[in-house]
Amino acid sequence: MSSQFETEGFEILRKALERLDAGFAKLPAANQTPKDLPQLESVLLEVAQRLQDNYPYFHPLYAGQMLKPPHPVARLAYALAMWINPNNHALDGGRASSGMEREAVAATARMFGWPTHLGHLCSGGTMANLEALWVAGQLAPGKKIAASQQAHYTHQRLSQVLGLQFESVRCDARGRMDPRALESLLERGEIGTVVATIGTTATGSVDPLPSLVDLQSRFGFRLHADAAYGGYFILAENLSAETRAAYECLGQVDSLVVDPHKHGLQPYGCGCVLFRDPSVGRFYKHDSPYTYFSSADLHLGEISLECSRPGAAAVALWATQKLLPLVKGGEFASMLSRSHAAALGLYDRLRADAKWLTAFAPELDIVIWTPRATRASEASVKAQRVFAEAARRNLHLALAKLPIEFFDVKGAGIERDCETLTCLRSVLMKPEHLEWIDQLVEILDRASDA
Repeated sequence: MSSQFETEGFEILRKALERLDAGFAKLPAANQTPKDLPQLESVLLEVAQRLQDNYPYFHPLYAGQMLKPPHPVARLAYALAMWINPNNHALDGGRASSGMEREAVAATARMFGWPTHLGHLCSGGTMANLEALWVAGQLAPGKKIAASQQAHYTHQRLSQVLGLQFESVRCDARGRMDPRALESLLERGEIGTVVATIGTTATGSVDPLPSLVDLQSRFGFRLHADAAYGGYFILAENLSAETRAAYECLGQVDSLVVDPHKHGLQPYGCGCVLFRDPSVGRFYKHDSPYTYFSSADLHLGEISLECSRPGAAAVALWATQKLLPLVKGGEFASMLSRSHAAALGLYDRLRADAKWLTAFAPELDIVIWTPRATRASEASVKAQRVFAEAARRNLHLALAKLPIEFFDVKGAGIERDCETLTCLRSVLMKPEHLEWIDQLVEILDRASDA
């Protein structure tokens, strides 16, 4: 797990701490060193021992859930900021980190083509989507929220929290919202906001945003993009033409969410909500004279539903974007392209093997497939067995229960004796996965044989 870079990183952190300390050199000495260092060491070593009870999320052989290791600069910058422990609610609690948050969020907005915006960091995609739906409800009171059947389950739950009605929209055979099904709902005049999922968490499918933009021009609903998982792929240069067309429309949505703690190389929790029209800030208006007394400038807490928020998250994101700018053709963009290439590589290998049945080609970096069998129910059982056998060989995948329409079971000669299929799922979030395709396939073969 530890590399030479990480070991040298501790020396870099020491130098950074010395520079940070120099900024407070005029203060009188205040010794805050713990007196019980041996006990502290004992506790920390016990923590390390306990943390061994985890899957190796940092390793390429972990390809199950959306768990991507933070970049070393993010870890170091976060640790450095914790010596101050800033709070990015009010400027009093985090002057420098609040400025870094504004800069990092602005860079994220520019990635989507928004030179002006309103936005901030939050604890993750759930809170970010809550804020976007809350604003949507303020703008269209009494109107429903609509999202696809494969949209993240939080949209329905958050709608309930906000007292908004929710409509689920049918998907096509590739896990994307069906525009025709949406159109029939829109014709009733009850939908106020449509959520477009830019990368579903189950299959990585991207909703057909060009069609949704066309429908918006006809029906006048608010369009929100849940790009928590897939948003950064706007920088990838090897997407299919159809997927690329969806990303080219992202700048036309009214609000969007992206999670830096997914593909943005950040520690948990770090999400981001963005609004194209800054005037929606009026809905956040409130007064807190005991908090906002130090500056007439806008405090981030005045445009956020959350109050206390870790300034360290903003510092880590700012440092990462400083080292790896959010530009096409850059190193960060190349990482995303490699993840997509890895997914395509694994998909091609599985599709060419008679023992597996693949679903549709990956749009981003998620691959889904199942063992072939006589019946669909038998394939589901086999998938669970392969999952367990692969884990015993240190390859950690995921299982997903998906509509059987996602697979051509008829063409594969599989009897359709159920409506859902438990299949194997792999998220190839790490750029290194591109060099590990042979190893993944080899372990899968051994697991299948077993």
